[in-house]
Amino acid sequence: MNIAALVSGGVDSSVMLHLLKEQGYNPTIFYILIGMKDSDGFLDCPSEEDIEITTWLAKKYGLKMEVVTLQEEYWNSVVAYTLDAVKKGLTPNPDVMCNRMIKFGSFNDKYGKDFDFISTGHYASTLSVEGTKYLATAKDKFKDQTDFLAQITYAQLQKLMFPLGGLHKSEVREIANSVKLPSAGRKDSQGICFLGKVNYNDFLRRYVGEKEGKIVELETGKILGTHSGFWFHTIGQRKGLGLSQGPWFVVKKDTAENVIYVSNGYDPLTQYSNSIRLSGFHFISGNPWENLETPRSVTFKIRHTPDFNTGMLQTTDNKIVLLADEPVSGVAAGQFAVVYDEESLICYGSGEIDWQ
Repeated sequence: MNIAALVSGGVDSSVMLHLLKEQGYNPTIFYILIGMKDSDGFLDCPSEEDIEITTWLAKKYGLKMEVVTLQEEYWNSVVAYTLDAVKKGLTPNPDVMCNRMIKFGSFNDKYGKDFDFISTGHYASTLSVEGTKYLATAKDKFKDQTDFLAQITYAQLQKLMFPLGGLHKSEVREIANSVKLPSAGRKDSQGICFLGKVNYNDFLRRYVGEKEGKIVELETGKILGTHSGFWFHTIGQRKGLGLSQGPWFVVKKDTAENVIYVSNGYDPLTQYSNSIRLSGFHFISGNPWENLETPRSVTFKIRHTPDFNTGMLQTTDNKIVLLADEPVSGVAAGQFAVVYDEESLICYGSGEIDWQ
């Protein structure tokens, strides 16, 4: 079997490679350069140490390794999507789009066509039901990454392997230590790769700019202060508002007037919602139901968390809607709501949260 293994130099992809070798496979290692440098060197995602570790792994296991670049594709799709979303007042998820458009999209189109499978260090798994392959959650629910994979296509899923799906993170660390992998003690990467060491707000400031606007209390209409642009703030945000007598939560944004609305208190009702409208819902392996006129019991997430919400998925006025059993906090337009079966095992797909 001809396998392309996507290795980043981190502990997860390193152990993924080790497991493939233990199973008798000889994959080709690919390190993908996606971090951007703009004309002034403002963006810089350092890759030297990652490539050094990946090269060490290739030598240890006697495998072919290629360093390939998808920087232009990443800028034109993922970075462009991120900037466009924030300008509209939406909350983007670059990681979701990177998986669909870059790791399993552009990579496969340019380098992966001759491979039977693409293997990654994601915490996810797959299962087959009556001949249909489904994306399924990992054994380690705290590390499960199916929410970042919920926009991939069925054709992409057909080629994917997730060797870590049946392991807990602690087991992965143990394996890395037992075979003395150089990444065994490395911390998990945080943040968006194309930013490198650049702060997210600094990135927005450079590419979107600043524009002073009002911070208004939703319930009273009282002006409490000013901000530098609605794109610096997300629904549910609590820190970084510069307001006294808090806590204050961002509960609404008026993008046309550049106003953000806030509510006071530790748990204001205004930051909760029972009904979540979705646009462009994407089923990974096809719609498992004949229609959604009849409400279907599901579990779901609207952000990366080990906890699942419960509710009903249905069509209302030609829109797919999630009706949560318990109110959900911080529902923001542009986020992806990821839908699972009642057992939180099969990931059916995801839709972008619409303006509520």
